Amino acid sequence: MLRSSFRLLYITRTNLLVRASPSSLSRLPSKFSSAKQLVRSHHQIPLSTTGAKLSRSEHSMAASSEPKSIYDFTVKDAKGNDVGLSTYKGKVLLIVNVASQCGLTNSNYTELAQLYQKYKDHGFEILAFPCNQFGNQEPGSNEEIVQFACTRFKAEYPIFDKVDVNGDSAAPIYKFLKSSKGGLFGDGIKWNFAKFLVDKDGNVVDRYAPTTSPLSIEKDLKKLLGVTA
Repeated sequence: MLRSSFRLLYITRTNLLVRASPSSLSRLPSKFSSAKQLVRSHHQIPLSTTGAKLSRSEHSMAASSEPKSIYDFTVKDAKGNDVGLSTYKGKVLLIVNVASQCGLTNSNYTELAQLYQKYKDHGFEILAFPCNQFGNQEPGSNEEIVQFACTRFKAEYPIFDKVDVNGDSAAPIYKFLKSSKGGLFGDGIKWNFAKFLVDKDGNVVDRYAPTTSPLSIEKDLKKLLGVTA
């Protein structure tokens, strides 16, 4: 009876493919209840036409849904408005997770402002993302953070909504940045003022530790900008 109820039972090391007529399941004796459950569970799993292998179109769909550059992301500005990072196409970007009460705050904010003033007319932009994950050193509201950076350090570059940069709650843009350029001791951001350098095509080309001063990466920046002087 079991043989006549199944059209195909094929077992390999890596796959279990069971096809049966759903109507035939009701005719199986009760002692085959586990087999009924097995068949039903496999009927609920969608299989591609090639078994365990994805079809070419399925591969294409999966690949097309993956972000290719930072231009595929939308973030929130400090006022909660959506900002597509495609806005910055054609610019060299320095993306930094900032904090207002860190031992690195004064030196980094000061040098970031110097870099920005020197190269903003050459297609350079800084994208600052406040983060409170390191020692709770960015506890203020977005408004307070912007006022602090702009008043004390004359920051003219955009400061975005506060985000997480590590863990399950990390902002998608930071998951992408970390996957594009892993750190020396793992992908996770280690502290405030980690820096990612992005070229004019939206590709992450370099990553710098929090202790790396902004002015020390000026040579890399000039190369991407095509500035020789």
